Amino acid sequence: MKTLLFKAADRGTADYGWLKPNYYFSFAQYHDPSKVHFGLLRVLNDDFIDGGGVFHTHPHDNMEIVTIPFTGAIKHKDSTGGQGVIQAGDIQIMSAGSGVQHSEANASATEPVTLFQIWVFPKERNIKPRYDQKTFDVTARDNKWQTVVSPIDADNALWINQDARFSLTNLKAGAAIDYTNGFKGNGVFLVVINGSVEVEGQQLNKRDALGISETDSFSIKASEDAELLAIEIPMN
Repeated sequence: MKTLLFKAADRGTADYGWLKPNYYFSFAQYHDPSKVHFGLLRVLNDDFIDGGGVFHTHPHDNMEIVTIPFTGAIKHKDSTGGQGVIQAGDIQIMSAGSGVQHSEANASATEPVTLFQIWVFPKERNIKPRYDQKTFDVTARDNKWQTVVSPIDADNALWINQDARFSLTNLKAGAAIDYTNGFKGNGVFLVVINGSVEVEGQQLNKRDALGISETDSFSIKASEDAELLAIEIPMN
């Protein structure tokens, strides 16, 4: 098993006033040649958006874009006709495909939004752009994995144009859980959203991440109550 540690304190940062992002990978004005991507995972931004904050209409193409909100609510509108409001418990995905324009805005004028926005390189290029969102029962991930994004029909998740899976779990302190790849040879980018865990002897705290590859399974033990995101991703 090969691991690559991403400490929360070592992430790239920026302050645009209304937007305060933390970057796990090189993005915008932040560039670290050792942190450009993990396999086909290109972007993971941990965003804080002030009340009234707006990402005005801008283009994307040939990228699978997943948004996971934690607090507050964000409005989305795109050129496919897709639109909606997502909040904690919801997951949104957009296949930019051959090209799409979209905007995002804090749904509140006063309350902040916190979220992850994640970009994955697609399996098939130039597909017809598409948008989808779904509300998940967060209690269904207590001490077990809940897959929220996947190309596998049996996962009952949002479809992604890639052999990738996004899974969430809420672990009680002292609980242990294994992760097993859905696709042989994939890597996993494991992010501690909250709490702390131990992964094969490596201690991870809030917002730390561990890139795991060259294994199809690994074990996790919660040092305290913890919320985790596992992004399983092709490595090439």
